[in-house]
Amino acid sequence: MSGLLLAYQEGGWGMHPILMLGVASIYITAERINQLYFKMNINKEHFFKSLTTYLLKGDLEGMLLVCDQNQAPMSKVVKGCLIKLINRGTDAEIQAALDEGALIETPKIEKKIGFLAVFGNVATLVGLLGTISGLIMSFAAVANADAATKAAKLTSGISEAMHCTAFGLIVAVPAVLAFAFLHSRAQTLVEDINEISIRTLNFILANRERFGVGEQAQAGEAA
Repeated sequence: MSGLLLAYQEGGWGMHPILMLGVASIYITAERINQLYFKMNINKEHFFKSLTTYLLKGDLEGMLLVCDQNQAPMSKVVKGCLIKLINRGTDAEIQAALDEGALIETPKIEKKIGFLAVFGNVATLVGLLGTISGLIMSFAAVANADAATKAAKLTSGISEAMHCTAFGLIVAVPAVLAFAFLHSRAQTLVEDINEISIRTLNFILANRERFGVGEQAQAGEAA
């Protein structure tokens, strides 16, 4: 631990912004993992099966209860469409409710993930800038040193400057990897929302007569 602290102190001014970028990356990664892998996680097949079971019984309240039991984005999107169905919405209105729900929930899934890629790139650049700055100061110090101490000062200065680049890469590599994994997870959740939304819509439209709203919806569309 003391060695790490010493390396941090030797890295110069660039170590401070890199440390802040590292802390921010850890926070975002932990928060997004909690959201994407736990709070927003849902078994889409079980969810859809539960919905269709109530749908075939004509039990809209039961379908809403299934949605309320899980606060995942998928549940919220489908719930919006069910509320529109309860309110005797037309087919187009139900489709619009699904589209609107997806537009609202998708940004929540992808929230903050892009910052990880930015932080990774910035940490690398700051590390490089800190190294170049350290080398400039080292060469300037060597220029005014006597012949006996030039080699020692130059070696020491280069060693200190390299710490900044190393620390920048230590922060950047995990941040970029976290971005890749979380971005992939977010895309999977978005695709699941689109899939279940379409399947739910098609199932509802094919079984509207079970709710006794087929004639009202058709009349609304004709009007």
